[in-house]
Amino acid sequence: MHIVLFGPEGSGKGTQAKLLSEALKLPVLTSGDLVRDAAANDKGIIGEVCRQTLAEGKYVADSEMFVLWKWRLKEEDARGGWIMDGFPRNVEQAKFLADKIDKYGYRVEKVFYLDLPEEESMKRLLARARPLHPGSKDLHDSPERIKSRLEIYKTGEKDVLEYYRNLGVLINIDANKPVEDVHKDMMSHCI
Repeated sequence: MHIVLFGPEGSGKGTQAKLLSEALKLPVLTSGDLVRDAAANDKGIIGEVCRQTLAEGKYVADSEMFVLWKWRLKEEDARGGWIMDGFPRNVEQAKFLADKIDKYGYRVEKVFYLDLPEEESMKRLLARARPLHPGSKDLHDSPERIKSRLEIYKTGEKDVLEYYRNLGVLINIDANKPVEDVHKDMMSHCI
């Protein structure tokens, strides 16, 4: 099974991805992990772009994300099914993903949209106070950075939802509930 979790930061994608991964025995693939790994380990241009983008509290541009995802989707564990968190964020990324995995002979079967009001996203992100990268004293989740990322997310949200709705794979989940209830809602669509 190939599942995409879509929603604003703070909507619980990471938590729900972990719970689904345990229940369905599928690996979790995340944009954040790809970016942080490249920032920490890649000495080339991609690594530099990732370090700079993290320092600015922004998203990595599509061109670099496409390279990171091409590398990741070629890895052996990505072929047998996955839960994707943090990608795609816009319709161009959704089309890239569809094209890339079509070449491997599979498609996205479910897209869970974790719907959460912006005020709740802000509240949750401020509470978690995540660092830029492991060991960093600078916060990734400052109010200004959160607001900027949520604004960017909102610009692509409608088109991504429409794209997946038209493919018949979109499942709307109310993420403004306890973690266990959100997980039960999602699992009801996986059985």
